[in-house]
Amino acid sequence: MVRVGDVVVKAHQADRDHGPRFLERIRLAGTLPEVVIGPLGEPRTVDGRTVTVSMFGEPVDPHRDLPWEEGGRLLAELHSTTVPADAPSWGRPARVARLVSRLADGPAEDEVRRAFTTLPSWIRGEAEEPHGTAEHLIHGDWHLGQMVRSQDGHWRLIDIEDLGRGDPAWDLARPAAIYSAGVLHPDEWGRFLGAYQAAGGPAVPAGGDPWTTLDIPARSLAIQIAATCVISARREDRPLDEPEQAMVDACARISAAGDAA
Repeated sequence: MVRVGDVVVKAHQADRDHGPRFLERIRLAGTLPEVVIGPLGEPRTVDGRTVTVSMFGEPVDPHRDLPWEEGGRLLAELHSTTVPADAPSWGRPARVARLVSRLADGPAEDEVRRAFTTLPSWIRGEAEEPHGTAEHLIHGDWHLGQMVRSQDGHWRLIDIEDLGRGDPAWDLARPAAIYSAGVLHPDEWGRFLGAYQAAGGPAVPAGGDPWTTLDIPARSLAIQIAATCVISARREDRPLDEPEQAMVDACARISAAGDAA
């Protein structure tokens, strides 16, 4: 990704789908200017890579107070937006299964694999995705790195490769997972979830237990993050650091709880 004046030029990952469905997501982003910064026009192909151009936005500064409340409110606004009839589907959370399939052998890898077996069969890729969950517009891969402050001073979402119709609980899954693992401080989780609920976000009950809808997405993301950590540590020939080990430990607790379906 390279900034050129007021725009950003991004070469997208070669292993992502940038065909007709990506064009649908770009068009959808263009209808959400108050929430999303999408590409300016259709993508181009440069040296075999898909390239897009977007307006520049200032990324989150990890050394300053993190915008958890802004993230919660922004997601609530996206999730509360009327879903266009032609909005593409987000699909199923397939990344966790892909990452687990890449694990080598070892104690940490085995811990992640055991946790993976507790996930519902449709997330493991062994059954059809169940129907009946109310669909909303979702980002599909949300974390604080997917937010920038635009030139008008307001926060926006970026990276629209998974934007579409889906279960909004999956947009809260990453912070829920790292909170459950003890990596995200309870105060920060409370700021994020509280702002989301106060803004009317539909992913969790307004006054009830948020884990009734967040449990499976949070467990899935905990396993996905743990698999990423283990793969990275093995590739770099180093031990797991403290937050990475915390994610693997979370997998051990998931395994102990069971609940495969």
